[in-house]
Amino acid sequence: MEGLPADCIIDILSQGSPRDACRSAVVASVFRAAAESDVLWDRFLPPDHEEIISESVSPLKYKSKKELFFKLSSPLFIDHGLKAFFIDKATGKKCYKLSARKLYIAWSANPLFWCWKPVIESRYNVREKKTMDTCFLWFHISIPKIGYVSDISLNRFAEVVELRMTSWLEIEGKIDTRILSPNTMYRAYLIVKVAHHRAYGLDVVPCEVLVEVGEFCSRGTVTLSHNACVKQSLERVCGENKVEEGSRSKFEDNVARVGLERKDGWLEIELGEFYNQGMCEKEVKMSLREINGVHLKGGLVVESLEIRPT
Repeated sequence: MEGLPADCIIDILSQGSPRDACRSAVVASVFRAAAESDVLWDRFLPPDHEEIISESVSPLKYKSKKELFFKLSSPLFIDHGLKAFFIDKATGKKCYKLSARKLYIAWSANPLFWCWKPVIESRYNVREKKTMDTCFLWFHISIPKIGYVSDISLNRFAEVVELRMTSWLEIEGKIDTRILSPNTMYRAYLIVKVAHHRAYGLDVVPCEVLVEVGEFCSRGTVTLSHNACVKQSLERVCGENKVEEGSRSKFEDNVARVGLERKDGWLEIELGEFYNQGMCEKEVKMSLREINGVHLKGGLVVESLEIRPT
């Protein structure tokens, strides 16, 4: 290995994962220089990373492609702060977060049913101030009405939305397969909290969770309880004898699942999974709904919808 040209070593390392490259640099000195190479880390980055970075709401500074890779493993806010892009650190696969403002939430424009709340701990980007519509709270802090993100180190969207009262709960997000990594299995998660002292009616009737891509769908149920425990039952369905975007050759039986509490205190609810072949552009629809019950419910706080590799 000592006599191999640098290009050959880079080719070898690029066949593995970013994690493998970092480990190789530690265990063998022959890999050390190659593991720092811009050529290598450019291969680990998504082909369209420069275009994505150009959409960022804040400048992104970096000295090397390796540094850029690890900076992009944290959310990069794009689309006027309504969407976030990041890469999976272990594989380099593309991930996205859709803010609550980017989702279709039935009746969310009506303050009787939903309440939009700023993330108070955020520090907003003053460079965007001239383009923001602002409103003033009773404690005299100016905040953006929609979209714009806080200090990027907080990795948080500017707003969340809390359910006050409704009998019709419907939340849906959409994303195009063309912006995702090809030949990759993805899962979609709804990122929520339960406002314990204001929550009611959430656990009366299970919610349906659904992911649809072409002929494929991943369907299940989820029961929200006021103590933030989530129980899920999921099944995955594909059109007979079809190999479509999102399909897989083997499907799991119904599995009881529990929503996971994240390190940041939010709860993630799995909506389903799909396989992105990347051969053609399709729309992925991801939803949670409870529209059959006639009872009122409230106290669910929605932050975002996250799409990331399994």
